[in-house]
Amino acid sequence: MEFSVAVATRGRWEVLSVTGEIDMATAPRFRQRLLALISTGAQNVVIDLTEVDFIDSTGLGVLMGAAKRVRSAGGDIRLVSVGSRLADLIELTRLDRVLDVFDSVSAATEDSGL
Repeated sequence: MEFSVAVATRGRWEVLSVTGEIDMATAPRFRQRLLALISTGAQNVVIDLTEVDFIDSTGLGVLMGAAKRVRSAGGDIRLVSVGSRLADLIELTRLDRVLDVFDSVSAATEDSGL
């Protein structure tokens, strides 16, 4: 599966939908797209990992760095992950304690409590 990142707006949220694997080879492109989005002033970001088959420590580092940048600017960042392997990895690395993880983009972009 080829790596790609698509960006869409849903309400006040910018949604990055990632496809493929996030590893040493693709993490720099993922980071570049994410930072470019944040530099435009996006403060509310959802990263949809539904179509991601694999993520290594480099990719996890990109997620952590993005979370720090977005939150230091007063924004919010959320993950969407439905694959059991990815969900297990997110739990194992305790990333779910740092980022809110949702089952769907719709759930992640819902602002009922805000």
